[in-house]
Amino acid sequence: MSRVDTAWLRMERPTNPMMITGVLMFAEPMSLVQLKKVIQQRFLAYARFRQKPVDGAAGAQWVEDEHFDLDWHVRLSGLPGRPGRANEKRALERFVSQLASSPLDPTKPLWQFHLVERYQGGSAVVARIHHCYADGIALVQVLLSLTDTSRESSSASRLDKAWLKHEAAPVARRVGAMDRYMKLGGKMLEQGMAMMQDPSLATLLAKEGGDIAKELVHALALPDDPPSLLRGRLGVSKRVAWAEPLRLEDVKAVGRACDCTVNDVLMAAAAGALRSYMLERGEQLDGMTLRATVPVNLRPLEHARKLGNHFGLVFLELPVGEANPLRRLERVAECMAQLKQSRQAIMAFGLLAALGVAPQPVKELALEMFSRKASAVATNVPGPQQPLYMAGCTLRDMMFWVPQTGSIGLGLSIMSYRNQVHFGLIADARLIPDPDAVVRKFGEEFETLLYLALMGDWGIRLDAAGAEALLQDATQA
Repeated sequence: MSRVDTAWLRMERPTNPMMITGVLMFAEPMSLVQLKKVIQQRFLAYARFRQKPVDGAAGAQWVEDEHFDLDWHVRLSGLPGRPGRANEKRALERFVSQLASSPLDPTKPLWQFHLVERYQGGSAVVARIHHCYADGIALVQVLLSLTDTSRESSSASRLDKAWLKHEAAPVARRVGAMDRYMKLGGKMLEQGMAMMQDPSLATLLAKEGGDIAKELVHALALPDDPPSLLRGRLGVSKRVAWAEPLRLEDVKAVGRACDCTVNDVLMAAAAGALRSYMLERGEQLDGMTLRATVPVNLRPLEHARKLGNHFGLVFLELPVGEANPLRRLERVAECMAQLKQSRQAIMAFGLLAALGVAPQPVKELALEMFSRKASAVATNVPGPQQPLYMAGCTLRDMMFWVPQTGSIGLGLSIMSYRNQVHFGLIADARLIPDPDAVVRKFGEEFETLLYLALMGDWGIRLDAAGAEALLQDATQA
């Protein structure tokens, strides 16, 4: 097992199971026989999923499961409660919450699919896959590779042939000497977490070459995220919820009007939703800025079939203390632009590799130190915009969540599909027992940004008074 995959395996905690959890919602009923056929033919085409990780003193390795049983990995489930669309959604959210809180059986390959036969006139599939198999970006692509671009399945209609090969996003940043960065991460870690006070630090920086080493020093120098209701002692129960989707064209319109990216707009709306929720809970937010760790892909999406973890992490600032939504968006965009020019993601990849072979006390110290510097994990994965099908059933909506690490208890997920943007939240139940209250505010915050974008004269920068006047109009509207 690679050092980075080993690191994710060893990060497992009762308070934070290291699973990617996904929900696929279909317009038509799907049978268990149909689902098993798809898993058998396509999911198990990745030989790794017949293997289980075994950790030992000499390191972790992949071992073939001699007693592999598909019936254990693909299961039929039902939702309790009264019929009705809203009730069914809440019941499915509770069911997904229970699964996201339950670790996978370490004696078997670490994945499961749960079929809900009857859901809103169709069906739903909940997938759980351990992070050590691959990063979240790759695993989302694995799940999408189970689908087709037409109702009738054929080799030509497979999504990985029709979409991933031609329309996948380019590598976020080309990585040349990956081994060098991994070695550098290990060397830095061996200096100890007290290296900031080491007088030889300047010599080390000069010797190693600046960019990667400087990014590590910058990350170590970041202050811990401020105390808030989003941080605290974690429990063993998770809560999930997802919002009604937004029109992707509306999000793009705001981005064009504000001269920023779709990702900037969505992260600013998420920051606004958290701000609104925290204010309702009595939090004092004046000037507060929180951070979210954001995965950055280090390989093309069409290479996802190789599995494994190939991404870095960057710290994105969420200005929850900023009352002006336009200024909030501007600050998110500024931070994103700076991160795109940094080597922070590659530095984090090297550290993850080093943690895979580091002694347990060093690993725990490093994990705790870095997780204190953020309050959330945030992901944004662009999906295909054409309709998809699995086993002849129309894929109506989908959502996923990546695991949180260390002491982080909040995850924000954004995914686009069929020209819609889906937003979901997973949280520790002690911190946010009612995540639906946050996801409802996500739509409200975006509607405010949309209104301001349509009403504002973007040839002239709005001053605070002008923005406040437009904001009052938006609230009244």
